[in-house]
Amino acid sequence: MGGGVLICAGVDRCRPLIQRLKLLALHTALWLVAWAVVVPVTLLASDESYIVKRGDTIYSIARSYGIPSTVLAERNGLSGSSHVYAGQRLVIPARRTAQRTPAPTEAPARNSTHTALPRSIQRAIDIAPVRPGRWQYIVIHHSGVDTGTFKAMDQYHREVRHMENGLAYDFVIGNGNGMGDGEIAVSRRWTQQLDGGHLASEAQNKVALGICLVGNFDERRPTPRELDGLRALVEALMVRCKLTPRAVKTHQQINIVHTRCPGTKFPTQSFLDSLRSPSH
Repeated sequence: MGGGVLICAGVDRCRPLIQRLKLLALHTALWLVAWAVVVPVTLLASDESYIVKRGDTIYSIARSYGIPSTVLAERNGLSGSSHVYAGQRLVIPARRTAQRTPAPTEAPARNSTHTALPRSIQRAIDIAPVRPGRWQYIVIHHSGVDTGTFKAMDQYHREVRHMENGLAYDFVIGNGNGMGDGEIAVSRRWTQQLDGGHLASEAQNKVALGICLVGNFDERRPTPRELDGLRALVEALMVRCKLTPRAVKTHQQINIVHTRCPGTKFPTQSFLDSLRSPSH
């Protein structure tokens, strides 16, 4: 024996050994291929955990991990307006999991050019006790300031404007400053089907839903994600309340007292034209 060459006394005696070596080489190769394919996928798809620190928000945590805040909220059973507390443990979905395309049974109704609502928001819309004919309009507002949160707006309406039911709107959509860009928060006016507080007319507030986008649209346009979230929300509300795009108005279009809201830079006509009818 020498130079790494196997020497046998006879072909018949060597054949079983050769076959065993071939099988061993085949098994080893298959195991290496399986390891190379499966292990990285498992590592990429595994979730992480995170302990909330003081000052953290759903948006700031999601941004640090490069995932949508709505995905993080849903993964932990939180609504878009939920607040986290120091010491709370959150599950951080892996990016591959967070960005996957939902299965047909999971995905809300949409078409190829429309953003889907987060499931938590769609569920809030679906389970609200809406009476037939209760709502006749969906009204779009801007907050008039560049930064804002659901909680701060609710506090302002309660403490400064002395509104018994708090936030005047049914929904708030963030712009990335305070709330996530395109993040949707649901108020108790929708979940409890209370009259609105966003129009000058009490009669109109009884029949008009209010959606407020964070931002001053006299100075700049809403973000693309805000508009995508607004479109998805409005279309879901049209379906739920059996309304058509003609029922969607800006604050300026419907208010009995003149206002520029939602601002000169809000793309009113192009947005309204982009709405798909529930019958489509």
